[in-house]
Amino acid sequence: MTSTAALPARTDVAIVGAGPTGLALAVTLAGAGVDFVLLDKQAEGANTSRAAVVHARTLEVLDELDPSGALSAELVGRGIPVTRFQLRDGARPLARVTFDRLRTAHPYALMVPQYETEAVLLERLRTLGGDVHRPYEVTSVTQDADGVTLTTATGETLRAAHAVGADGMHSAVREAAGIGFTGSAYGESFVLADVVMDWAPGPREVSLAFGAAGLTVVAPLPGGHYRIVTTVTEAPAAPDPAYVQGLLDERVPGQATVRELVWSSRFRIHHRVADRYRAGRLLLAGDAAHVHSPAGGQGMNTGIQDGHALGRVLATGDLDGYEARRRPVALRVVALTDRMTRIATTRSRALRTVRNALLPVLLRIPALRDRLANELAELDYR
Repeated sequence: MTSTAALPARTDVAIVGAGPTGLALAVTLAGAGVDFVLLDKQAEGANTSRAAVVHARTLEVLDELDPSGALSAELVGRGIPVTRFQLRDGARPLARVTFDRLRTAHPYALMVPQYETEAVLLERLRTLGGDVHRPYEVTSVTQDADGVTLTTATGETLRAAHAVGADGMHSAVREAAGIGFTGSAYGESFVLADVVMDWAPGPREVSLAFGAAGLTVVAPLPGGHYRIVTTVTEAPAAPDPAYVQGLLDERVPGQATVRELVWSSRFRIHHRVADRYRAGRLLLAGDAAHVHSPAGGQGMNTGIQDGHALGRVLATGDLDGYEARRRPVALRVVALTDRMTRIATTRSRALRTVRNALLPVLLRIPALRDRLANELAELDYR
């Protein structure tokens, strides 16, 4: 069900963007009794499934959003818990990062399509009496001393005490706030594909394969599907099964036979962080505030945690505490994923040799292995 009711004239918090970040923020506000309006320009179900992993800290946040544990249990029931990330040089195993030693109620990475994560958050929001207003594209955001006025493409206006941009990398709210988005783009493009395939390592691990041609990630998804993410010099507009099979033959030889291509796309990745998370009554969260490499699957997780943290400060009035708490996290995540991407995609034979020799040694040290697992699981950001 999509809310077809007319926009109210006023609200306390206007949230632009009903992806995982905006939904987490809305659920937090609904639980705290703060009035809000959540808008999205897409019709319900028009989203694509880019994110595929929910880390331990995000599952802890779901437990905070629903202390009964039903929310996280519902999502876990829709996904595949995985306890190891296997690093490879092509098909050859190099080292392993394991999650089963994490000090959390959720010692695993949950492999689940983004649309499932959005569905359980939306269900929780509706249980609390909220919903999403669709399709409403916000084309203008102006603020004054007393509030914010949002105008939609169809001419409706909404007045709010605060507005939050959870509207992605090309955020209309960030642009209206005049906040810079410092960083740059990676040279490579990325291929994203969901496939049904025979995969030798099987569905109990996520594989991150290094190689001279670039990084290849293979992760299990429910229903016998696998998510493939690869870096290429220039991806085709619509990667087809033969193209995806060719990439796998080159990157992880002898490991994969593609049976069916379910969905595919290409995209370019930036690594950027907003210069500020707040300008007066305008605030940013999720991809509007930070974007980075998909290595490690941090993006959606960091955004959901942004939404929860922002909802709490909007409920208490400690708005300055939001940027102080969350922007350093984004800087750290961007730095980590950038290092992972550059290490994985280096074209230098000498550096690849050093990398492949050092990683197995370093990750046999329990303290280092646990530290990396904690960082990927985002438990250090509690």
